[in-house]
Amino acid sequence: MAINLASSGFSDALVILGAAGLVIPAFARFRINPVIGFILVGALVGPFGLGQLVARHPWLYYVTISEPEAIEPFAEFGIILLLFSIGLELSFRRLWGMRALVFGVGAAELFGSGALIGAGLWLIGMQPAAAFGLGVALALSSTALVLPMVGTKSAIGRPAFAMLLFEDVALVPIIFVLSAIGPRAGDAMSGLAQTLALGTAAILALVVGGRVVLPRLFAQAARTKSPELFLAASLLVVIAASLATSAAGLSPIVGALIAGLIIAETEYRGEVESITAPFRGLALGVFLITVGMSIDLATVIARWPELTLAVISVMLVKALMTGALLRLAAINRGAAVQTAVLMASPSETTLIVLGAGAQAGLIAASDAAFWQIVTALGLTLTPLLARLGRDLGRRIERVEDIEASDEPPGGTVIIGFGRVGQMVADMLKMHGKPFVAVESDIDTVAGARRDGYPVLFGDASRPDLVDRLRLGHAQALILTMDDPVLSVQLTRRVRGWVPGLTIVARARDADHAAELYKAGATDAVPETLESSLQLSEAVLVDLGVAVGPVIASIHEKRDELRRQIKQDGGLQREPRMARTRLQDLNEER
Repeated sequence: MAINLASSGFSDALVILGAAGLVIPAFARFRINPVIGFILVGALVGPFGLGQLVARHPWLYYVTISEPEAIEPFAEFGIILLLFSIGLELSFRRLWGMRALVFGVGAAELFGSGALIGAGLWLIGMQPAAAFGLGVALALSSTALVLPMVGTKSAIGRPAFAMLLFEDVALVPIIFVLSAIGPRAGDAMSGLAQTLALGTAAILALVVGGRVVLPRLFAQAARTKSPELFLAASLLVVIAASLATSAAGLSPIVGALIAGLIIAETEYRGEVESITAPFRGLALGVFLITVGMSIDLATVIARWPELTLAVISVMLVKALMTGALLRLAAINRGAAVQTAVLMASPSETTLIVLGAGAQAGLIAASDAAFWQIVTALGLTLTPLLARLGRDLGRRIERVEDIEASDEPPGGTVIIGFGRVGQMVADMLKMHGKPFVAVESDIDTVAGARRDGYPVLFGDASRPDLVDRLRLGHAQALILTMDDPVLSVQLTRRVRGWVPGLTIVARARDADHAAELYKAGATDAVPETLESSLQLSEAVLVDLGVAVGPVIASIHEKRDELRRQIKQDGGLQREPRMARTRLQDLNEER
């Protein structure tokens, strides 16, 4: 079958991948935030940018997005994956602990800001119902941009996430209410009651069914040792959960969040987050490009005074309301200011609510188009607001930057939990030293967790998984996997990242140990030499030599061999006698 390279799908893919692989890195050299970069690319290649010139210059077809509607599903998928990853970072226990922030501060911020913005719109002549709908739409803040900047566990991320979570949950009821009070309203309020009932049932089904089905599904995928199948299982879960809540009338992002929460309670959390991260980043880039495509540059130039006033007014109202509520909730002044300024811009969901309001006849089409541009401009300014809020917050009061974590700080990280790793874990447990282990064999992980060992499932060859082990806070890293190449690579990478960390690695032989020392290992333990020393100890004791002198001689020989191995690794120079003894020992073996 011939491939039509002139199709819109190929040209759109060229633009998106070109932006991600070429344009954004070029912007980074000039310290332009990737968020701003993607939005600028969207404005340039969209229907209001170069797209207007395609009729006169056909070659521009290949560097513009000819059908913006065709890439919108990918943009929505990016937001769904973002909420899924947020769920992976949480737990039901932690979510329950945030209920006061979510339903207290979150609700007050959304409806308080919406009321103030709506009052301002009513005072300038807009109808009360339209002013209310538009005010609530503009009071929403961007989950897609805010949370990747601050996370969910930092002093800024916790209150920001709580408010954003309430907004995401309230999105569907807001749309129903706008449809009910609009001139084209039908039986929307009765539909709202039905949706809430079906939505509750869908959420309960996901929670109960997910706890039973998901561990088995991921166990089967993990046993295949195929990253592709594991990725397919992960995306299947996200899409199925999103479709379930969407079919019940709720937002698909609610299903994605619940799926993430369920997986967060299993040993697969780290691997799922690691393997879906590239898709999330690219899909969010597509979303930002669609935001940029909604900016009509001609309108911006023609109406810049009105647009500037609208953007500043909305941001000012939201920042003041959010900051005041956070202070009432006893949030640190610096953190309150940072969060308030960061949350000041409108949201991607503002565009959804505007569309629903316009469809219901509540908001005029011209007003909806104007405020869509305001929203897009506000989203573009979000990275700048983050920097402004950080500077203001630090001047007012210092904010603790260390993120909260459900895992205990410090301790030892063991990579590989076979017979060697479990023996090391037993000795650490015997001496009261905390540890966490990572293993890529799911059956080993399941057995270890049943026996009470803190073992995570994950592939240590994936750099992003190792990054999440918080090695900067660890006391030691133990490498016990039976993969000499990977152990050297991990040692070199971690040593460059955490120069002072103790790294003890299992080695196959003296040559492998020398490579590990050269890569930065604190200690490398060759299995062949250790077995030789243990045999020697057993023979000498059986021949009647006193235990004390035998142990002393074994320690002396071990130190000698270690010095020789380090010398072979080019780390230090030793007398030639040490090399001769090592050679003799290897020849005897």
